[in-house]
Amino acid sequence: MGHVEQLFVRVVESGSFKKAAECLKLEPSSVSRQIAALEDRLQVRLLRRSTQRTTPTELGQRYYERLRVILDDQLALEEEIRSGVSLLTGKLRVTAPVDFGTRFVVPVVCKLQELAPELAVELILGSPFESLVENDLDVAVRIGNLPDSSLIAKHLGYNQRVLVASPEYLDKQNTPTSLDQLEQHNFILYSSAQSKSDIEFADGSRYSHLKVRSNITVNSVAAVRRLVLEGKGIHLGPLWVFADDIESGRLVRLLTDRPLRSFPVHAVYPARAYLPAKVKEFIRLLSGELSQQTI
Repeated sequence: MGHVEQLFVRVVESGSFKKAAECLKLEPSSVSRQIAALEDRLQVRLLRRSTQRTTPTELGQRYYERLRVILDDQLALEEEIRSGVSLLTGKLRVTAPVDFGTRFVVPVVCKLQELAPELAVELILGSPFESLVENDLDVAVRIGNLPDSSLIAKHLGYNQRVLVASPEYLDKQNTPTSLDQLEQHNFILYSSAQSKSDIEFADGSRYSHLKVRSNITVNSVAAVRRLVLEGKGIHLGPLWVFADDIESGRLVRLLTDRPLRSFPVHAVYPARAYLPAKVKEFIRLLSGELSQQTI
């Protein structure tokens, strides 16, 4: 496949000449000229140009889909030929939630680069990209139920959740032994969205968010943990954040007879015929990391 055809694929996948140019370190005007020359050669309009977004025409979409298959075959062949040397080269771009990524993805990236010193990794934490293809991302780690999309999802495990509080807080406010008693307590919340979400249990039952009283919200797992340890209230959060504190007695797990609903953890990546070895290896290592931890 020639240079201009690869350029066309990048423009379609990024959604703009400017983004494609940035990825390839070219001037947008150069990209535009080369695509225009391709259209002249084929005598077909391939792209609809606008200030908001560049999209393929019907024929442009057919051309893109066939080129994508050819490009995937070419990349797969190159990996096969290089297999005697090293498959894990180039650049891997990963996105993940900030705190989960810091705790679980960073160690995996370190292991991956020990295996493949030539592999460059860009880890983008906390940006919930809607389109991996447009943003040139190889893989995303997502927690929770996934919306329907064209992405392929690999299930990695579950994010268990717990209700926790400090012994000092419970000494002052009494330990809740039933759901009804939660209404008497103060909650530390991670986000405004949490204040609008019912507490969900593994058996499918719910405790209405309208009964949850809170005087502080902070979007940092580290800050939430500190507030809970300082006796400012009850928190509903991931078990992996508080497991050591529960084991040491610094925090108490509440209502243990009513396990909370767990959220699935997935690695998602674009649906293509060819999956790079660097993505496969990242997913394998992350799956192994999570299987050894309480998440």
